[in-house]
Amino acid sequence: MAFELPDLPYAYDALGPYMSAETLEYHHDKHHQAYVTNGNNLLKDSGLEGKSLEDIVKESYGKNAGLFNNAGQHYNHIHFWKWMKPNGGGSSLPGALAAKIDSDLGGFDKFRADFIAAGTTQFGSGWAWLAMKDGKLVVMKTPNGENPLVHGAAPLLGVDVWEHSYYIDYRNARPKYLEAFVDNMINWDYVDELFQAAS
Repeated sequence: MAFELPDLPYAYDALGPYMSAETLEYHHDKHHQAYVTNGNNLLKDSGLEGKSLEDIVKESYGKNAGLFNNAGQHYNHIHFWKWMKPNGGGSSLPGALAAKIDSDLGGFDKFRADFIAAGTTQFGSGWAWLAMKDGKLVVMKTPNGENPLVHGAAPLLGVDVWEHSYYIDYRNARPKYLEAFVDNMINWDYVDELFQAAS
């Protein structure tokens, strides 16, 4: 199964002023495209051709670093574009998801603080996550292209904290970017879709 770059589900300028058209254009057209191109080259003769992207990510982890890095980032970014939408974010969540955040994570405000802290304290490049593990919601962070799949969890929401994701718009103010992401960009309907599938 060759990797393919998906179209963005909105215009380049649709997430402004929180994420600029310039950021989206570079991030999607250059960075994500590179993961697709490099991933396809590394997939050849890897023994994992024909597997699903999730299986390629899981089976290359710890065994084929080059393929894992590119497949992991391809997986993360396919979802990252869908995890955002114009006029998104905020604390108005679908009922079952909101109730689960209350019971597992101590409420929305605590989730927001913990998620932003995870992204802020991820040293270097990586991601912060809301994931489902053993039937419970957890907030986690991973380095580089790693994601919850390789830690026995299902990713429900992820935010990219590689510098290319925010440096044009926020320079070194990563916490400001994370606040803008949670408050103004999250597509909670897509998070809920993944939550229902993982429940």
